[in-house]
Amino acid sequence: MQAKILVADDERHIAEGLQMLLADDGYEVDTATDGEAAWELIQGGEYGLVLADLRMPQIGGLELFARMRKAGITSELIIITGAASVDSAVEAMREGAYDYLEKPLNIGRLKALLPKALEAYRVKQANRALEERIANLTRFGNLIGQSEEMRRIYTMIEAAAPTNASILIVGESGTGKELVAEAIHNKSNRAKGPFIAINCAAFPREILENELFGHEKGAFTGALNEKPGCFELADGGTLFLDEVAEMEPDIQVKLLRALEARSFRRLGGKKEIQVDIRVVSATNKHLKKAIDAGELREDLYHRLAVIPLDLPPLRERRGDIRVLAETFLRRFSEENGKNLKGFSPEALEFINAYRWPGNVRELKNSIERAVILAHGDEVRLTDLRANEQILSEDRELRIPVGTSVEQAERILVLKTFSFVEGDHHRAASMLGIDEDELRTRLAQFMSLQPAGV
Repeated sequence: MQAKILVADDERHIAEGLQMLLADDGYEVDTATDGEAAWELIQGGEYGLVLADLRMPQIGGLELFARMRKAGITSELIIITGAASVDSAVEAMREGAYDYLEKPLNIGRLKALLPKALEAYRVKQANRALEERIANLTRFGNLIGQSEEMRRIYTMIEAAAPTNASILIVGESGTGKELVAEAIHNKSNRAKGPFIAINCAAFPREILENELFGHEKGAFTGALNEKPGCFELADGGTLFLDEVAEMEPDIQVKLLRALEARSFRRLGGKKEIQVDIRVVSATNKHLKKAIDAGELREDLYHRLAVIPLDLPPLRERRGDIRVLAETFLRRFSEENGKNLKGFSPEALEFINAYRWPGNVRELKNSIERAVILAHGDEVRLTDLRANEQILSEDRELRIPVGTSVEQAERILVLKTFSFVEGDHHRAASMLGIDEDELRTRLAQFMSLQPAGV
């Protein structure tokens, strides 16, 4: 349904005249002849557009607009003004009003403005609804997380997926770049087409070219049959190029040409093969350094990164760690036929405090291993610390600059207690305090929210 329009003007003949004129064009229009009446209608109805006279009894157009913004009402506003007050109308536009019209009204200009203003309102409402929906998500496809950083990623996926623009995902190993690529594909118009993924770092130059473009029969020794490559297999769908910055320079040239022309030749082939694909790529490299070092062609980068997407490491989205850990616990408990109810307090404290340098992949693997090793009805600290990488990392303590003395003390005490696997005597000895003092501090610190280290 098309949103309604409100005309607010203290000159009744103008308000009623505009109502009849716009109704003839199919618009639903309400009228008010003073600002207070207009404000009551705005609060009670869904208007896509308000046409308000700058000067009205009780409340003028500018004050009406200020009230709308303060109340979070997103209706577009067009100010109606006399020539002497144009400056005020322009100021309203700077504050966010859609436009203004001078009296006597130019009906042609008014009719041209209306659909544009209503479309701006519709887009605004759609974006608002999307933000509200994403704000309540804990997972998006196979991606898991409810932190502000992940909500930003979800929003970008929703916006970019329906387009055909190439997307470059940049993030550390283990952050879930392929899951993002799959989410983009599944949200796109190509969702019913194939999703073909290839790790460009997994093949030497000769084999990678063959994997990408395929070959004709007899193209080289052993080529007994023709073989389609990933470009052909992804026709009508999405091609995901993981670790794209690891390609040799000559392969980058061929890839750039194929992306620009949307066509290529198989190895040993003579004819051009046209394809309709959407390319999503990923890398864990610092791209500016890779370009400066000649490892990545700058023209290829610009072709791949029409929409760049930075995927944050797990240490920068600490609010998601517990959600991820509990999700993995449920999954692997079910897969391994165990009835684990959760994590011990010490294990949960460790999970929240550890830096997870391997990101989500390391967390997932550590929880799976802990579930397999666990005895009883919960995962304990000793189950988690069976991982040698975690044991090595666990001997180090990192406290960010700006941490309060009280919080730093809490981190030190809890980290030490975790390191000695809950041995009060050893922990007290390492910290240089007696056991009673340690128990007092542990009771105090355990009652607080988990710390980030």
